[in-house]
Amino acid sequence: MKVVCIGAGYVGSVTGAAFAALGHHTTVIDIDTNKVNAINEGTSPIFEPGLEALIRKFSGRTLAATNQYEVVTDADVVFIGVGTPSKEDGSADLKYIELAARNIAEHLDRNRYTVIVNKSTVPVGTAEHVTALISQYSNLTNNEHFSVISNPEFLREGYAVEDVFLPDRIVIGTMDNQARSVMKELYSQLMDLQKPIEVLQEIGLAVQPKDELPVYFETDTRSAEMIKYASNAFLAVKISYINEVARLCEALQSNALDVAKGMGLDSRIGNKFLQVSSGWSGSCFPKDTAEFLAASRKHGRELNVVKAAVESNLEMHAYIVEKTKRKLGTLFGKRIGFLGLTFKPNTDDTRNTQASIIIQMMLGQGANIQVHDPQGMEMFEHINPNLPIAYCDQAEQVALNADAVILLTHWEEYVHLDWNEMGSMMNFKYVLDTRNFLSSQFIRDKGFHYEGLGVGIEYRELRTLSNVV
Repeated sequence: MKVVCIGAGYVGSVTGAAFAALGHHTTVIDIDTNKVNAINEGTSPIFEPGLEALIRKFSGRTLAATNQYEVVTDADVVFIGVGTPSKEDGSADLKYIELAARNIAEHLDRNRYTVIVNKSTVPVGTAEHVTALISQYSNLTNNEHFSVISNPEFLREGYAVEDVFLPDRIVIGTMDNQARSVMKELYSQLMDLQKPIEVLQEIGLAVQPKDELPVYFETDTRSAEMIKYASNAFLAVKISYINEVARLCEALQSNALDVAKGMGLDSRIGNKFLQVSSGWSGSCFPKDTAEFLAASRKHGRELNVVKAAVESNLEMHAYIVEKTKRKLGTLFGKRIGFLGLTFKPNTDDTRNTQASIIIQMMLGQGANIQVHDPQGMEMFEHINPNLPIAYCDQAEQVALNADAVILLTHWEEYVHLDWNEMGSMMNFKYVLDTRNFLSSQFIRDKGFHYEGLGVGIEYRELRTLSNVV
């Protein structure tokens, strides 16, 4: 097939490269010339493990990029993967979706049938809105010349290449049989593990094959749009819950790590998203929960559980500040070093991260801040240009004259830092590990005051570095 992906961000670049690897002639459209040139030169426009190898292998063969929409004319399937930023009221701003719809409409060929796919996370009813726009600007007939469907993405940043080839589920939202037929053919190779595993092996991405094939689920457009929001909101609720439990564990002198493990052994609960942390953040959960809440309020059905999860998450950010202040006595004049700015490892994405909120809180109380992240410093500084903080080229430098070092992101390289050197540079040897990622005994043996989250008592080292999630 001929595939077009509009947007060269985390969704469009990964989706486009994947379909190119599966043999479909794929073109990525983006207004950013740097991203277009990167793909055409065989490099990745974003940091995502495995993506650059994938683009390098297929660029100039089945993968290309452009800033022109003429390629839509010959396309069988057009994916819309542009941004949908939140407005002040929390609702989604669809201006980039609407612009893409108009550009698509102006280049559709009335002599062929084209499936237009909303891949971005969009409010319920967006497929109908895009259908109306395309009908208006193209004078073509819905479900005859084109169909607009929903096919939400479920890609985890840091694991997006793995997820696009080995998905748990593929959700197709449309009641049009012709569109369903086209999408089923397009995704057919992902319903058999052989080709995806071959591609992942070719680019040197070692993954553990899943025991089960993906579930191919067809529904209507509105339900498909709802599935994405409901899924992310549920995961946010789960994280907020275990973090609340962790705060209570500290108060009651119990071990949240053991509590989470014991809970996860129940198959009805499962162990995923029960990892204690400084709170959920990033480009998806804050945005999606805000938009989901805004939609529920608009229709008079406020999601009280989601609302509570959002409030609890903000409390968790504040709890990190409170915990640090309690240890140091005050934050005024104290120097705090941060390890990690991205919301998770293996990404450079620092949009709406807990780091920005926690750092601003500490700056407001008079702290001096110095930070390090293996991939996220450039984006963080671009997003937060007015934050008076120091960026460190080497991770160990965050300890220089510091009164505390706070680990926010569990990058693997932080396990292997020279903690002896860091301790010798610090004013006060305090480490707050918000991911319970480091070996507490190892850090304490180096003379540090070590604290994790959710652990109210000194306890034996039950875990090893190899099984830390």
